[in-house]
Amino acid sequence: MSPLRESRYPTVAELVCSARALAVRRPGLCALREVGLSRAGRPLHLLSVGRARRAVLVVAGAHANEPAGGGTLLALARRAAREPDLRDGVSWHFLLCADPDGADLHVTPAPRTLYDYHLGFFRPAGPEQPEWAPSVLPPDRLPPETRALTGVIDELRPYLQVSLHGTELGGSWVQLTRDVPGLAEPFAKSAAQLHIPVETGASDAAGWPASGPGVHVMPAPEAAPAYPSLTDDARHSTWYHAHRYGGMTAVIEVPMWASDLVDDPAPHPAPDAAMHRLAERLLRDAGEVRRVLEEARPGDTGGPLLRAAAWGLELVPGLAADLVRTPPANGTRAYVGSVDAFARRVPLRAAAMLRRALSGTDARAAARLERLVGHWSDAFATRFRARWVPVEHQVEHQSRAVVAAAHHARERAL
Repeated sequence: MSPLRESRYPTVAELVCSARALAVRRPGLCALREVGLSRAGRPLHLLSVGRARRAVLVVAGAHANEPAGGGTLLALARRAAREPDLRDGVSWHFLLCADPDGADLHVTPAPRTLYDYHLGFFRPAGPEQPEWAPSVLPPDRLPPETRALTGVIDELRPYLQVSLHGTELGGSWVQLTRDVPGLAEPFAKSAAQLHIPVETGASDAAGWPASGPGVHVMPAPEAAPAYPSLTDDARHSTWYHAHRYGGMTAVIEVPMWASDLVDDPAPHPAPDAAMHRLAERLLRDAGEVRRVLEEARPGDTGGPLLRAAAWGLELVPGLAADLVRTPPANGTRAYVGSVDAFARRVPLRAAAMLRRALSGTDARAAARLERLVGHWSDAFATRFRARWVPVEHQVEHQSRAVVAAAHHARERAL
């Protein structure tokens, strides 16, 4: 891989071009095909390596703002084609981008700072996200990207689906729909070798049992959610579709910027008081963005950017209430830090997307939002002592975790 490619994330077009070249070079082993179309008519591509019945499905681009997965997917595909041991009784299948429309709107090929990252930020509203849509929409209203993904799962019946995710700032962690004994050790070893912190108290997995540091297993269906106000439920997402065929899903997260504050297992001295402060700041910051939105009154001119910003703001009152009403699911400094980061992301992302939505119609409102984005991005980076994780390290760590998950999940399934 050239230095230029190591310094930035590949675009969807570059992923397709590289996958097509691999299929041309290894026609007996690799095949590239379309498996559906997005809402805007963009093709969804599946690259397959090997023909064994036992399958691993790797999905990139489920969230447009989490770009490391594309490079990881390509590195894994090349490795699967190159290393026969990886194909011993297993075929590998790669959905190049689950949301090409979203990828077209998120513009951050090589961010230098969190401010740069947020200037091009896009993440769709929950009902428009391919993996999450089944948890908030009835079956007859699912977007075509979701139907394409579940169709691939129905066809392949993978023993393991891996969804490649990321965070702009924090650490690395894994979410499993079933436990994978043996995964925690190689995951932690890889993170340590590449100087990536393990996020031991990830708010995304609040209340989930841990099978090892940073490796979280989905709780039983009857378990109460940590944040009752959030309507999306991982247990109704596409992550669970593989369970119909005896399979499971691993979600592997890797940070763009690392913070060593998210792997501190020490007890927080006053977690309840901290949650109240975080809830107050969340309401205050979101209120600033909401006032700009109300004063601008953009109507429907903002399209998906405006829908996503408004959707994020709608989550805030319930989320803030959850933080002060429910005892912390984890009283460690790591967990409080993870919630702190989460509470910063919601209004920051809303401000970033609203700025883009208004940039062509209300220059004054857009400038006001840009100041907020700059201030909040800098405060976020400073609070968490952000340090950039080289793209090649993001890709290497995520790739190692996928291979380890495939190996140990196969042992579990045998």
